[in-house]
Amino acid sequence: MRVLKFGGSSVTSPESIKKVCAIIRNELKSSRLAVVFSAFGGITNQLIACGEKAAAGDSNYRDECQAVRDRHIQAILELIPKESQEDVQNQVKLMLSDLEEMCYGAYLVKELSGRSKDHIVGYGERMSSYIVSEYLKAEGVNVAFCKSWELIKTDNNFTKAAVDMESTVKNIKVACPESIDLLIVPGFVGSTKDGQLTTLGRGGSDYTASLFAYSLDAKAMEKWTDVEGMLTADPRVVDNATQIETLSYQEAMELCHFGAKVIYPPTIQPLLEKQIPIYVRSTFHPEHPGTIINGSFSKNEGNIKGLSSIDGIALLSLSGGGMVGVPGFSKRLFSALASAYVNVILITQASSEHTITVGIQASDADKAMEMLQEEFGYDLQRGIVDPIHIEKDKSIIAIVGDNMRSQSGLSGKAFYELGRNNVNIRAIAQGSSERNISVVIESKDVQKALNSLHQSFFETQVKRLNLFLVGVGNVGGTLIQQIHNQQVTLLNDHKIELRVVGLANSKKSAFDVGGIDISIWKERLQEGREMTLREFCSHMIELNLSNSVFVDNTASEAVAAEYADILKESISVIASNKIAASSEQKNYELLKSLALKHSTDYKYETNVGAGLPVIDTIHSLVKSGDRINEIHAVLSGSLNFIFNGFTAETTFRDVVKQAMAEGYTEPDPRIDLSGKDVMRKILILARVAGYDLEMEQIESKAFLAEEVFSLPSVEDFVSGL
Repeated sequence: MRVLKFGGSSVTSPESIKKVCAIIRNELKSSRLAVVFSAFGGITNQLIACGEKAAAGDSNYRDECQAVRDRHIQAILELIPKESQEDVQNQVKLMLSDLEEMCYGAYLVKELSGRSKDHIVGYGERMSSYIVSEYLKAEGVNVAFCKSWELIKTDNNFTKAAVDMESTVKNIKVACPESIDLLIVPGFVGSTKDGQLTTLGRGGSDYTASLFAYSLDAKAMEKWTDVEGMLTADPRVVDNATQIETLSYQEAMELCHFGAKVIYPPTIQPLLEKQIPIYVRSTFHPEHPGTIINGSFSKNEGNIKGLSSIDGIALLSLSGGGMVGVPGFSKRLFSALASAYVNVILITQASSEHTITVGIQASDADKAMEMLQEEFGYDLQRGIVDPIHIEKDKSIIAIVGDNMRSQSGLSGKAFYELGRNNVNIRAIAQGSSERNISVVIESKDVQKALNSLHQSFFETQVKRLNLFLVGVGNVGGTLIQQIHNQQVTLLNDHKIELRVVGLANSKKSAFDVGGIDISIWKERLQEGREMTLREFCSHMIELNLSNSVFVDNTASEAVAAEYADILKESISVIASNKIAASSEQKNYELLKSLALKHSTDYKYETNVGAGLPVIDTIHSLVKSGDRINEIHAVLSGSLNFIFNGFTAETTFRDVVKQAMAEGYTEPDPRIDLSGKDVMRKILILARVAGYDLEMEQIESKAFLAEEVFSLPSVEDFVSGL
């Protein structure tokens, strides 16, 4: 006997139901089966809406009920042969009528109890599994339909009932003799000892399958869903998430507890007890082996198995000097939370005993605060404890793997990666099993955190840089062409993926989180939005991508003025623009300190020497203990070109115009011809060499008359030459 479970994503339409039944017929060739079904995809939410709208006095609940009715009747019409349709419809219509009566009752009394809600919601699984069983019968399969809600006995904690294992196991064994080859089982539903319908809570259909596998000593339980096994991270957040081939039961429970929704965590415990393996497989790719969860793990596999996250977390902190060395505060805290039915997800306490911090569902924050204010009222009045502090809009990220045990450096690697991407950690917890490292962060940073951690632990061979380029003139355009020419080589030979996410000139800007196709970057930019520098930078920051790099290919003071704010967001700044590095010494030092503080980079290698590694070479000499005493250099390619081309047969103006046309000068040639460009380069070299200098300390002998620089425009200046 094997137990198969199909979720709502596998039975969304008559076509998908036919695929599922084809899988069942194929699997029947090798063993007996018990097959558990969820409600049709989306039906559970519709049923909840039926009850809630009715209880709110909203007559539109009837429309929701009608939509549920239409969906199931249409499935019958498409799946069941005409000669059998009437009988199947009659049975389903009886359940639908009962559903509508329950909703009408809630509408009249303007109330929806947990008991009524379970009765309403439970019809999803009862109808879907019945329709599937009748379809299989019509296809000639020998199938038995199981009223699982009569077998699974629970307490009366409606909407999340606890199972009475002893009576449930006994009932299932009696109801499922070995003479039955195929048993169709509604998931999610149970009943109290007196026959009141209950549900097993979120993921309850998984739990139903686990109970049947446990009771029948199944060879395996198979969870069939819309993904090819469990993945290293949520593929909706991390594009490069990959399949995990094997997991231990403990690893699977950790991942599922912290947000991986493939399997409901309580499902695993009964199977762990009997060492029944779990297979996670894809309904849409049944040939794929999927993921196996069993009692062993391979020491040859990676240290980290997967990443998961929980959103909607609040951090609650109890602190105060009066707590130090005084027993009982922790007990009072957790007892108060338990009495308010507040589940504690994460706990951390400093060794000073000054603060206890717990993570709870944000939806429980208000009642938790109310209960703790009552419990610690006297202590708050006396100042024994500080005012209770709650922080919302938090998420928990969990790093999971059995092989993390005794592996040094994993936590440091994770924290470094998060810090480098400006992800602030609010709390940290690691269990004694060393199987899980959990961190609490701002919810807005989850995508960036998961992607940066995934890249660090699972994609170490390839580093992706998300580039935001401002300035697409001579320098910027050439850089884009270089990126285009070298992308494949950088990826294949150096494991670096350059992805241009943002692009701007003085008039237009364009963004694409998936990467702009730079073979047509001019067209993309032309189609982009109107460019404002502040909006460009704000959008770059809001995207919150890992390994972001801002590249300034302009000669703009306004762009250079943005560097500090950009570095504060842990976004690297790469500049061919010399203005920032040659600004006041205190601003230059500020940019360097911000880069260091926020674990990012401020690079300006092309400020001097164009593509030659002049700055990096001097920097390395100084770091190794050398002192630079003198530098002799020709620092202006522009002036070099101009004076080499200035002969008796040419005018100075014509040579300057030629240098401008060929891109040797700055956009404003006055910067070159006044000596200002050379002064900037001297200042930058001196600073890299370890000297504190300001621009006014540099002497420059002019070779053009001063009045020519006072002309109002570039055109007037060139004419005046």
